[in-house]
Amino acid sequence: VLWAIYKGSFRNKLIILPIAFLLRAVAPWSIVPILMIGGLYLAFEGAEKIYEYFVPHEHARKEVLSLSKEEILKVEEKKIKSAILTDFILSGEIIIIALGTVVEKSLPIQIIVVSFVALIATVGVYGLVAILVRMDDAGFRLIEIADDKNKMLKAVGETLVAALPKVIRLLTVVGTLAMLLVAGGIFVHNIHQIHDALHFIPSLLAELLAGLVIGGVVLILEKLFIKMKKSLIKVRE
Repeated sequence: VLWAIYKGSFRNKLIILPIAFLLRAVAPWSIVPILMIGGLYLAFEGAEKIYEYFVPHEHARKEVLSLSKEEILKVEEKKIKSAILTDFILSGEIIIIALGTVVEKSLPIQIIVVSFVALIATVGVYGLVAILVRMDDAGFRLIEIADDKNKMLKAVGETLVAALPKVIRLLTVVGTLAMLLVAGGIFVHNIHQIHDALHFIPSLLAELLAGLVIGGVVLILEKLFIKMKKSLIKVRE
């Protein structure tokens, strides 16, 4: 799954980089609107993950063991597509923000810096996640090679195995917060009304609150749209 998402993320960067440089050259006015559209999506994704934690979908209520192999692969494929789409939006935000920091530099410097940031955002992030999700394999290996005399090595292995589920849950929380913070930061820094309304709150908390509120509004609109669509389908039937 990680390899599929990594390849999708790399393709995203190859698509976004030339588009970002082209927009910066011919239509710099479009950068902020694009950032804000992406921010809406990220805020929605973050709010939806919080909503699904309290109100999970039907398939999330099923035990994994009750699903067939085909059903598991379909759920997995859907999650991969969703992750790649989220990565596309987040990558665009990161690349445009990085480009804005070197906009006064020469074009070769812009290309080098922004490409380096894009590479780190792909290899660094997914490489770290890949290492983390193999913690249990490393732990089992340590348990296997440890003998009765090497209780410390065995304890380290057992700790790694036990820690993996907690690390995965932590990554989910961190990822959700990151989406809300990035989205909120975009709106706080580009809409002065929001900035003025939240100026008395610490910047990090203001960005989180803005992302959560905006994401919540988009989520409500999405739920209403789906409800209206289902009602229209029933009327036509």
